[in-house]
Amino acid sequence: MMSTPDTSTPDTSSADTAVADGDYQGAPASRPLEIVFGIVALAFSAGYLFLTTQISLRREAAPGQIDARFWPMVIAVTAVVIAVALLAIALTRPAPTREDLERIQPGGYLRVIATLAITGAFIAVWSLSTVILFGYRIEVFPIAAAVLMAALMLLYGHRRWLSLIIYSASVTAFVYVVFGMLLRIPL
Repeated sequence: MMSTPDTSTPDTSSADTAVADGDYQGAPASRPLEIVFGIVALAFSAGYLFLTTQISLRREAAPGQIDARFWPMVIAVTAVVIAVALLAIALTRPAPTREDLERIQPGGYLRVIATLAITGAFIAVWSLSTVILFGYRIEVFPIAAAVLMAALMLLYGHRRWLSLIIYSASVTAFVYVVFGMLLRIPL
């Protein structure tokens, strides 16, 4: 004789989710953050719009023709319109809930600052382009990019050395082959 599973046990899934929901606290809604974001977006897009007006043309386009300024100008005007809309929404409506975002973790600011410092060092080293060492011309980009990848992976918690080396080398090789060799973009 076969027995059926006992289905008369009380349903505890709703109690478990209530406990889980009680433990989780998302980031609080922040009206000042929304306003600052709108102002920063407007400043960047207005700066971009100004820079698009400074694009030099070899020759002016005939009336009704598209010149080199057209698409950058379209993008800039669209960005300004969106930034103004974001700022208007931030000023006139209550801040949206941010329950789906986690709160800032301890050490989060330090990681952001360290990421910016590592990236700044990468850009400074990359600007050297090539170095002559012991009579050999050495491209700086592949070395700097591999060190950048490894440093960022270590900063964000990756600890396995073999995968750290393989991943850094493979991503650097991919970028160098695609952009440096195939597309011939000077790195």
